[in-house]
Amino acid sequence: MIEHLYERLKAYYDEMVAIRRYLHQHPELSFQEYNTAKYIANYYKALGIPVREHVGGNGVVAKIVGAKPGKTVALRADFDALPIQDEKDVPYKSTVPGVMHACGHDGHTATLLVLAKALYEMKKALSGTIVLIHQHAEEYAPGGAISMIEDGCLEGVDVIFGTHLWATEPTGKIQYRTGPIMAAADRFEITIQGSGGHGAQPHKTKDAIVVASQLVLVLQQIVSRRVNPLQPAVVSIGSFMADNAFNVIADTAKLVGTVRTFDEAVRSEIEREIERITKGICLAADCSYQYAYTRGYPPVVNHEEETSFIVKIAKQIPEVTIVEETEPHMGGEDFAYYLQKVKGTFFFTGAKADDVTTPFPHHHPKFDFDEKAMLIAAKMLGTAALRFLTK
Repeated sequence: MIEHLYERLKAYYDEMVAIRRYLHQHPELSFQEYNTAKYIANYYKALGIPVREHVGGNGVVAKIVGAKPGKTVALRADFDALPIQDEKDVPYKSTVPGVMHACGHDGHTATLLVLAKALYEMKKALSGTIVLIHQHAEEYAPGGAISMIEDGCLEGVDVIFGTHLWATEPTGKIQYRTGPIMAAADRFEITIQGSGGHGAQPHKTKDAIVVASQLVLVLQQIVSRRVNPLQPAVVSIGSFMADNAFNVIADTAKLVGTVRTFDEAVRSEIEREIERITKGICLAADCSYQYAYTRGYPPVVNHEEETSFIVKIAKQIPEVTIVEETEPHMGGEDFAYYLQKVKGTFFFTGAKADDVTTPFPHHHPKFDFDEKAMLIAAKMLGTAALRFLTK
């Protein structure tokens, strides 16, 4: 069965590339992926595969039911894009101003669609069920996973596998990790309320920019002086807003940032420390503040047995040349919610072409990946599904 699957995938590789490039040219933002969802559903309908639309929003779920009873394995791909202007000079460049697939979700979708086509042709030899989860809104919390789960996408599922095309690692490499592999991803906002005035009379003001600048520096001490150095953590300010004329002292300033952690106790401690420090600095400067901390996705925590299983699978794929355990990544992924409900694992599929020396990172305006990696990802997921259903 495995060899037959590989033959089918090789035969459909050009179609996989064509789908990916079409999706890349027609990206849609999180929670707005109406046409993409319709495209996915229509693909399954054309094949005759039962499909359910509007799952938890824009999600799409298809099922391949084998001729014989057995267990149920789920495979997941996401399909939303990012608010980034595509700066690549390629024929498949995004046609939507300010929106592009800068994280490989177009590749994830093409991979799963064509894999489903190949698996469906083998359904008479299958024992059990393969659930194909096409998830919307991975990029923007609260994400699409949690609403799809609430709408029953994991009903009856015994195990779930997912992968991310990883453009900073060479094609042919598979990275895995038992336990936490990606971090909890939170967001915070702090608005400093001072008292503005003329730039020539700073003594008559309460300068919100000065206060916010102090805050940016002192917040860095949370990780360096409050968190156990054996516990990974990140506090980053991504936005500092205080728009004024050159000769006006700011009345307000707003900071927006992110916190990344793996441990729940550390996560809660950082949330408290940010406000404690903000309160102290504002008290000293006689300013007021507003503070909002929004918890995003929890950490992605892989299950041990399923991770060991995927490692064995990786070593069987002809195109895979390196199988290595990766360090935890501080990026976030709402695949975490699936792993809280059922056993499974999430791994990285290298997607950097040999002729690329310095790849553009994910979420970059010139992001791209080696399309041959999609074939490896399809073989990984397909082999995992077939081996699980027959073991």
